[in-house]
Amino acid sequence: MRTRQGGVTLVELVVAITIVAIAATSVLGALAAAASRSADAMVQQQAIAVAQAYMDEIMQRWVVDPNGSPPDTGRASWDTVDQYNGLHDAGARDQFNTPIGALADYTVDVAVVQSTAVPGLAAGEARRIDITVRHAPGVLVALSAYRTAY
Repeated sequence: MRTRQGGVTLVELVVAITIVAIAATSVLGALAAAASRSADAMVQQQAIAVAQAYMDEIMQRWVVDPNGSPPDTGRASWDTVDQYNGLHDAGARDQFNTPIGALADYTVDVAVVQSTAVPGLAAGEARRIDITVRHAPGVLVALSAYRTAY
């Protein structure tokens, strides 16, 4: 009497190896794509942090200077929101206009315009602040806020 032995044939083994290879290639391809995008996420978060830092600095300034004519001896002395209009920093800088070496690849642009978008306030009493931060290749962050003379 013959006993039946369990096992796989050569054809079944080759098919199983092929299926495992295709699955492994797909999974490794997805992991490689995710890893390449993880650096982009870090750059995006840094750009957001740079924009927020500039916005925090500007939002602490007056819309209308209570002391009269503001001094203009550099960014550290600016005390009105309007003085930031047209600011262009090739490389992020701190509030004293000192370059931050680790953020030298970021470009920051600031636009400040009078706004009538805030109900009940005249254009002279409200400003729209737009901050744009760029980092090559292709990272762009735009942040906007309103500041009023209250």
